[in-house]
Amino acid sequence: MSATPTNQRASAWAILVMALGTFVLGLTEFSSMSMLPLIAETYNVTPALAGNAISGYAIGVVIGAPLFMLLTNKTNRRTSLMLFVVMMFVANALSAIASSLPELVFYRVLSGLPHGAYFGTALLVAANMAPKGKRASYMAKVFAGLTIATIVGVPMATLIGQNMSWRVCMAIVAVLALITIVLIYLLVPSSPVTNPTRLREEFGVLKNKLVWSISGIIFVGFGGVFCIYTYLADTILTVTKTPEVTISVAMMMFGIGTTIGNWFISKMADHSPISTTGIALLCSIGIAIMYVFAATNIWWLYITVFLLGASVGIAAVIQSMLLDVSPTGHAMIGALVQCAFNTANAIGPMVGGAMLASGASFNQTGYAAALLFLGGLVMWAVSYFQMRQRDLLPATS
Repeated sequence: MSATPTNQRASAWAILVMALGTFVLGLTEFSSMSMLPLIAETYNVTPALAGNAISGYAIGVVIGAPLFMLLTNKTNRRTSLMLFVVMMFVANALSAIASSLPELVFYRVLSGLPHGAYFGTALLVAANMAPKGKRASYMAKVFAGLTIATIVGVPMATLIGQNMSWRVCMAIVAVLALITIVLIYLLVPSSPVTNPTRLREEFGVLKNKLVWSISGIIFVGFGGVFCIYTYLADTILTVTKTPEVTISVAMMMFGIGTTIGNWFISKMADHSPISTTGIALLCSIGIAIMYVFAATNIWWLYITVFLLGASVGIAAVIQSMLLDVSPTGHAMIGALVQCAFNTANAIGPMVGGAMLASGASFNQTGYAAALLFLGGLVMWAVSYFQMRQRDLLPATS
């Protein structure tokens, strides 16, 4: 793409609109977690039972990511994006009027179906729009919509839910999705798939050991983020012993860290993604251990949670690395990345929960998180040596 001012402005608007879509996804996924007690109260069930609504969303992502990425493999990517956002609109609108918990869980599964496909498609569009040497940062800008949702969207949705209703929040998300559909049509350029791959080629990506080892960084390593994040509120209440309002501040610090880390790490990765990922994982191990000791002081905890959020910036870099090592099967790669994240979202709390069941305190989940990050580093090392053998390392790494 020519770097003329006109093209730069068009690209900027397109990236902004696609980021709005990821912002909607962030609200859809994370705001329901903060409103879980309200949902439980509405249907007169326990919070644990209401948690099925969260699990339903994750199930939808795992099912929908590979299914819709493959079904739309030959479809104009702008058309695919609009289709996925239409699904977000319908599912969130239905969630807002669900009359029972099983009905809500079903609609949450529907809400999760377009999540991975939208992310994968939007990141591919951004990668194709990016000038040479800027792909990671362009993809990070699309991903930024999700991180901004954790800073601004989720706290606002929680406030609305507490003062009005969680149904109003889901209705607002549906309206935002409707606006996004129109903006995608107006501002995102047509993106035809010039060389569509056959299903055999898409599935052929799964035979690439390097794809699996790089994805393994997410499958294992990112479980460390969720291992801490899931029990952060309990840590603040039982270990730090500060007022409940500090939980919201900590969540906001995580979101700010995610946004800044997403920008900073992607800038570093434009020069050497593999080296950047390794350094970030090493730092993450230290941050997880730091969390155990920082939990006794709220100010140190804020700093630690900020740094933990920054580690999420590795996400867009790993997606870029996967595109580098596999010239075909990009639809399957996009789906695999989203499945990996949602698997990590299940592994992290599970490992942390097992540690708590053995008698550990909430802040000691940091040790479990460090082990998961270490596992991610092992997968990084496996990937590094494979890339060196195949002569895929950049000259600057």
